[in-house]
Amino acid sequence: MVSQIRWKRDWGLQKHGSSPLQRPPCHSFGRQHCRISDQETNGKTSAASSNDFSDPIYKEIAITNGYINRMTREELRSKLAEFKLETRGVKDVLKKRLKNYYKKQKLMQKEHISEDSCYDYICVVDFEATCEEGNPPEFVHEIIEFPVVLVNTRTLEIEDTFQQYVKPEINPKLSDFCISLTGITQDIVDKADIFPQVLQNVVEWMRQRELGTKYSYSMLTDGYVLMHKFLNIQCFISRTKYPSFAKKWINTHNYGNLYKVPRNQTKLTIMLENLGMSYDGRPHSGLDDSKNIARIAIRMLQDGCDLRMNERIHGGQLMTVSSSGPLEGAPAPQMPRYRN
Repeated sequence: MVSQIRWKRDWGLQKHGSSPLQRPPCHSFGRQHCRISDQETNGKTSAASSNDFSDPIYKEIAITNGYINRMTREELRSKLAEFKLETRGVKDVLKKRLKNYYKKQKLMQKEHISEDSCYDYICVVDFEATCEEGNPPEFVHEIIEFPVVLVNTRTLEIEDTFQQYVKPEINPKLSDFCISLTGITQDIVDKADIFPQVLQNVVEWMRQRELGTKYSYSMLTDGYVLMHKFLNIQCFISRTKYPSFAKKWINTHNYGNLYKVPRNQTKLTIMLENLGMSYDGRPHSGLDDSKNIARIAIRMLQDGCDLRMNERIHGGQLMTVSSSGPLEGAPAPQMPRYRN
């Protein structure tokens, strides 16, 4: 077991007289974690830039990472508890959490923190769409639930939610499979507004929260399918121009990069399980799925992940986005316009 003496020596505790890893107050902790990136921020190279490892601080970090790699799960949990960090999760998650925490604390001591390296808000979206068992290739999926969960990156809490059901137009009658899967009944969609009206309501809801004007923000989804497929197809069906606020987004499959897990472990339930959490609500409810994805995003921020836009749609094509440039949030939402 790693002794207390070793931790004091190798984590710089004796030199400073007290722990430099004292956790900041809760109201600022998430924001500090969110601010630091391994990329460039606002055109200036941060202390975490992969291009500059001449600073002795990186040797300290590397040495500590070696000790962390040799720790047992119980040792990891004990050290995390000492710093009042989350102790749930599989061993790889715990190691990454502890490494990130130590790294961020060391870099904060050098005051290499950008004030504008994190969006003020993240809008989590997970649509539900019409479906049939087996989903035949020719079947056209139409959005039938449009939820948005608003995450405050300063408080690391879900601040608000939006949810509306949508009336499908091409296949107005839901399949028994779809009803069973989503819990959305025929009566619900029959009474719902059509997509253009719902999209207009979403825009108004976002405007009321001053997203893109007073506050910077980004959309976030679990995978690329939501925007590239469902929203893109729905806008084509409804003869509505694709909304500018959704042209770039964060794909939470960053999760795999942060925690070094295979792509087949980036399913929602598996991500929650690896983080020591369980699903809260009804699976395949768009709103409940969005809330659970938001919980994962919050944990990623707490564990030091720099959540930035990493995908976009251009000309109907899916493309990756570099996260190394200055932070740029989504534009202020505009009312939907119809295609000619």
